[in-house]
Amino acid sequence: MPDVRLPLSGDVMQSINPWSWYLSSVGGQFGLVNINVGKSADPALEQQILDEVGSYGRQLGRLSEALAVLLKHVDPAVLTDAEKKTLWAFESQMDEIERLKAARKT
Repeated sequence: MPDVRLPLSGDVMQSINPWSWYLSSVGGQFGLVNINVGKSADPALEQQILDEVGSYGRQLGRLSEALAVLLKHVDPAVLTDAEKKTLWAFESQMDEIERLKAARKT
C-alpha cells in the first residue's frame, strides 16, 4: 500500500510555550522598565557607559547645559529667522525641563 499524506495530516511537531505567547503579545518585553538601546556596534560598552557615566537623560542634560552656555555667546543678529526659531524651541524646552525639575523638588 502506498504512503499517502493528505493536507494537514502526517507527523506534526509543535512546541507549546505559554511564555512565548504572552511575551509576543506584549512586544517581547518582560519587566517594569525595558530599554531598547537599538542596534549598537558594541552593546557591552554601551551598557557600561550607562552604568558608569550616566543614563541617556543625564547625558542629554549635560549636552543641553553645555549648549545653553554656548548660546549665551551667540549674537542673534547674525542668525536667520529659521535659526532663531530653532534656538527659541530649544530654550523653551530647557525652560520647561527646569520648571519640571523645580516642581519635582517641592
